[in-house]
Amino acid sequence: MDLDHAQPRVVADAEDGMATARRFMVDGQLRPNKVTDPRLLAAMGDLPRERFLPPGLAARAYADEDVRLPGARALMQPMAIARLLQLLRIRDGDRLLVLGAGTGYAAAVAASCGARVVAVESDAALLAIARQALGGLLPAGAVTLVRADPAPGHAAGAPYDAILIEGEVPSVPDAIAAQLAEGGRLATVLAAPDRGASSRAVWGVRHAGSFSVTDAFDCATLPLPAFQPAPAFVF
Repeated sequence: MDLDHAQPRVVADAEDGMATARRFMVDGQLRPNKVTDPRLLAAMGDLPRERFLPPGLAARAYADEDVRLPGARALMQPMAIARLLQLLRIRDGDRLLVLGAGTGYAAAVAASCGARVVAVESDAALLAIARQALGGLLPAGAVTLVRADPAPGHAAGAPYDAILIEGEVPSVPDAIAAQLAEGGRLATVLAAPDRGASSRAVWGVRHAGSFSVTDAFDCATLPLPAFQPAPAFVF
């Protein structure tokens, strides 16, 4: 076998396989599950989701489930990410904040839909994957990566037209809701209030200085560690 020619063929076959998996993801997971925004469908059909995972997990990029990451984190299920972003009704030029951005996939999808994204992540290893994955995929400045605790939001860039909290949280902190512009939208997953109930994707709107959320759909994903309350001290 001519090894000089075999290696490029292996790489090309792998890329073709991933492209086929992306098409199946769009047609088999997104379209049948109420994802109708053509920009979202196009973005998720184009972006190589496998680049936003450690190499050992790339083969699971298009599975219809969360992909577990180090540090009790996950790359959310494609359908869940798509529907959360769809709730935000992204418009060209929207300033969008992603909190708990992980490896940057949702931020990249939002930017591909026309948003100017600030992505906040505290985990240095996940942020390194995001930085490498985004290189060359999007125009310079489309996504600004910030290493910081996502729990307070990112007031330095406020106000935002939209905010995505990318994972399950007990509630939406008032300090984060306050970083929305008038008419700004927020989407996240709220933890179930008690056992036996389902966690719910919600969307909220800031209007006339107040903020309220509405249930959207059942959505199970991992809790974001930064947003969890500290364990109570027991004597």
